[in-house]
Amino acid sequence: MRIGIVGGQNSGKTTIFNALTRSKAATAGYSSGQVEIHTAVVDVPDSRLDRLAEIFAPRPAVYAQVTFSDIAGMTEGIGKEGSIQGPLLNAIALNDALLLVARSFSNPAVPHPRDRVDPTADFDAIETEFLLNDMVTIENRLERIAAQRSRALLEERQRMAREELLLERLYPVLEEGTPLRKAVVSADEAKMLAGFGFLSLLPLLRVVNAGDDDDESQYEHLLDSETFFLRGRLEADIALMPPQEAAEFLAEFGIAEPGLDRAIRRCYTLLGLISFFTVGDNEVRSWAVTAGSAAPAAAGVVHTDMERGFIRAETVHFEDLVSSGSMAEARKRGLLRLEGKDYQVRDGDILQFRFRV
Repeated sequence: MRIGIVGGQNSGKTTIFNALTRSKAATAGYSSGQVEIHTAVVDVPDSRLDRLAEIFAPRPAVYAQVTFSDIAGMTEGIGKEGSIQGPLLNAIALNDALLLVARSFSNPAVPHPRDRVDPTADFDAIETEFLLNDMVTIENRLERIAAQRSRALLEERQRMAREELLLERLYPVLEEGTPLRKAVVSADEAKMLAGFGFLSLLPLLRVVNAGDDDDESQYEHLLDSETFFLRGRLEADIALMPPQEAAEFLAEFGIAEPGLDRAIRRCYTLLGLISFFTVGDNEVRSWAVTAGSAAPAAAGVVHTDMERGFIRAETVHFEDLVSSGSMAEARKRGLLRLEGKDYQVRDGDILQFRFRV
């Protein structure tokens, strides 16, 4: 899973990146305006995997991973100009989801581009840039279709006609201020849109980047399932501390759950992901898969050969294994089952795939 961190200039994106990844990327009072990207890979915290590592010791735990990318700050007007392109467009569009950072902290040494701190306006400004950029993308594509249609073969003209109808239907949606991720499209239409790099199509999670002494209750009117509160600089400092010391500081500042845990949990929900586990000869491991996926699709996450040659999946749920104490006891109790191709994997399933290639 790839998560891109975006926001306006001087929003504190790099500080949020450091808080989530325990990195030490340099922050500056002013954005350079260049397409600078910091990248870090972090483990997905999961206490269930820790417990499995204890049960199946000495096999170590191997966690699912998330790649966070801190992408250069964006200026207002860049979308309307069609300037979100090239390296910047690729840096944003290649992610599975975005964390949009809005500044709510005050710092005289770091001026706000609009001379006033307003996280709601910051969120709206960047999302508007995405909408405008997508409108420019549609306009350009419709122009190319009009220019190429007369020279195209019949099958290609038919494909262009379907694409043209879809884009002409979606353009007013963008004009109304609705991101493409909220537009109603069929599965085939979604595939058609996938290659355009539409920015408003990406799942989006908003982060209110607050000051060290700010209280979450100040921002209740902004917070919902897609918007959460994070004292970025404070958590970036805590993230670099030894675990015991970090736990003490989190408790002192009333932070019940580290920002990384909150961000990943919300991203999983946003993307509709669940976790399953495998127990191999040398490791116990967690994997992410889309909720509702059938067993062969989960097998494909582990290795494409497993999906191609899928026969059966032997499965026991994490809770059942823990209550049994061992795989042998779970089998004895009838909690270990063989499931076929139609089985929908549940969050917390422990799976062993049988396959032939």
